[in-house]
Formats: sequence, C-alpha cells, structure tokens
Amino acid sequence: MLLSLVLHTYSMRYVLPAAVMMGTAPTYVLAWGAWRLLSAVLPARFYREVDDRLYTIYQSMVLFFFENYTGVQIIIYGDLPKNKENVIYLSNHQCTVDWIIADMLAVRQNALGHVRYVLKDGLKWLPLYGWYFSQHGGVYVKRSAKFNEKEMREKLRTQMKAETPMYLVIFPEGTRYNPEIPKVIADSQSFAEKEGLAILKHVLTPRVKATHVAIDTMKDYLDAVYDVTVAYEGTVDHKGQRKLAPSMTEFLCKECPRVHIFIDRIELKDIPEEQMYMRRWLHERFEIKDKLLIEFYDAKDSKRRNKFPGKSVHSKLSLKKTLPSLLFLGGLTASMLLTESGRKLYVKTWIYGTLIGCLWVSIKP
Repeated sequence: MLLSLVLHTYSMRYVLPAAVMMGTAPTYVLAWGAWRLLSAVLPARFYREVDDRLYTIYQSMVLFFFENYTGVQIIIYGDLPKNKENVIYLSNHQCTVDWIIADMLAVRQNALGHVRYVLKDGLKWLPLYGWYFSQHGGVYVKRSAKFNEKEMREKLRTQMKAETPMYLVIFPEGTRYNPEIPKVIADSQSFAEKEGLAILKHVLTPRVKATHVAIDTMKDYLDAVYDVTVAYEGTVDHKGQRKLAPSMTEFLCKECPRVHIFIDRIELKDIPEEQMYMRRWLHERFEIKDKLLIEFYDAKDSKRRNKFPGKSVHSKLSLKKTLPSLLFLGGLTASMLLTESGRKLYVKTWIYGTLIGCLWVSIKP
C-alpha cells in the first residue's frame, strides 16, 4: 500500500506546477489590468513596453517548471542569434509543449516578452488567457475558407504602428501531427499528392495563408524568419514507430529526457513574395524538416538516431532567469489568499475576468 501511494504521488508530479501556473493567473491579470487602465492615456508603445515586461515575468515562471523543475536537456543545433530580432518563427507542430519551445528559444535571446502567437480561433475562449493573449498581440485565425486575411493584416499593422517587438510564432501545419489519428496524416499526404507536392512522413503538409499574410504585411519590419524543427526523445516505440509527443502534463512529469531543436535563420530576401511561390518555398522548408526527422527517428545507423546533424549545444537555463519570477508571482498570490478580501478579489477575477474576456473576444478580433 505504501509503495502504491509513493508511485501515485510520483505520477502526480505535474500537480504543483499546474497549481502554481494556473493559480497565479488571476494575480497576473489584475496586475496587467491595473497597468492597462493607467496607460490608457499614454502612447501605445509605453503600454507595450510594460506589458512585455509583465509577460516576461509570467513566462519566466512557466519556464522554471518546464526547464528547471523537469531537468530536461535542451539541445540546440544551428544558428540562434544572441541578439533580439523581429522575427517570424515557423515550426512543426506535434503537441502542446511546442508553444513552450518558442519561449525556450526567446528567453535565450532576452526576447521572452516579445513572443506572440498566431492561434486557432477556438482558443480565444480560454478563461483569462484567451483574452490576454489577444491583448498581448496574439492573432486568432480561422481555418480554410473562414480565414480572414483583412483582420490579420489590420492586427499586425496595429502592432507595427505601436513599434511592438515581434517574435511571431506560427505553426503552418494548422493542426498537430498525431500518429494516433492516421486519417489526418493520410488526408494531408493525399492533398500533397493531388497538388503535385512531395509527400511528407513526419510532418503535415503546411498551409501558407497565415505565413504569407504575416511575412507580406511585415516584410519591412522583420529581421528574419526562424525555421525551427523540434524533436522529442522517447517518441518512438520498440517497433520504431512514432508515438504521440508528450503532453504538458507528461512533460512536467519528467517523461521527456531531451528536446532537440534545429534552427535555420532565413533572410527575408531569400523568401519569394508571391503567395503561389511562397507556398512552394514553404513546402520545400517542410521537406527539409521531414528529412531531419527521418534521420532523427529512422536512421539505419543507430548512432545517428536521436540527434540532428551538425554541431549541437546543451543549453541549460540559469535559475536566475526563472526563480525570481516564481517567487514574485507566488508571493503576491499567497499574500492575496491570506486575507478574506484578497480571496474574494481572487475569485471575482476568475469569474468576471473570464466573462469580460469572452465578451471582449466575441465582439473584437
């Protein structure tokens, strides 16, 4: 019985980080809301500067759990510039942890507060977070025929007008590569074959619309495009078949020993402007990703598996980057919950913040 209890407790290692990350959300939203009101009469760039700093604090706390708490090894290949840049970040998409990988790279460039996402429209209904991501510069998009190009361009132009630093994360596949849903993979491959494109094994056929709108709208604002390929160790079964990549819960339970990240920095001049040609270019980039992943998962020489080609760096994130944020937000939240009035404010923030957020995103793109 004692052994069962120990094993059960061990399997619940995600509870503490999940409780802290979710539990500090009302505190964060209150701090951000106070600044939003105070900055209403100030130029937009002043609001953005402080908002980016606040976002850095929260995401640094998140990274404490995903890097320091889990002890995962982050292995980086290719060229990750040390300096901040205005970039579009293109990546393969296989699990919810992919969102955190962008933060992992950005924090190593001191650009964590600049991260903004192109998100599926349904995510805007997330309690507290859905509303805030939009306020932080995130762009919600619908798929296929419902994709609203005008809305996305207007949102990006607003960000540029406010001189917003941009680390815009896009997953061109549009949905996750999930080996447990073979129909999605088969449909993607059938579409590629129909269009005369190379059939991809470890990634889905990319969609070009959001990528084209982002690059075309911000071409004079961007420094580069980061083409990022991510592989999680331990996602192949004993038969050599792909398994589902780790969920956030599994990752926090330390079930992923190493993450491999390959970065290719691409100059804007090397990317075609016309959507038709950019579509071909984007597919070619995903062909490169596919070859990298085939080598990673399927290489005949076992010594070449579980690694990307080229030089790599084991990049460990210092506690100085994350622990102060954890202590700050955790301390503020604990102080609020110690008083009756604080607890009431905390609960009301969850309830009314969610309701106001849902109302806001329903009337504003």
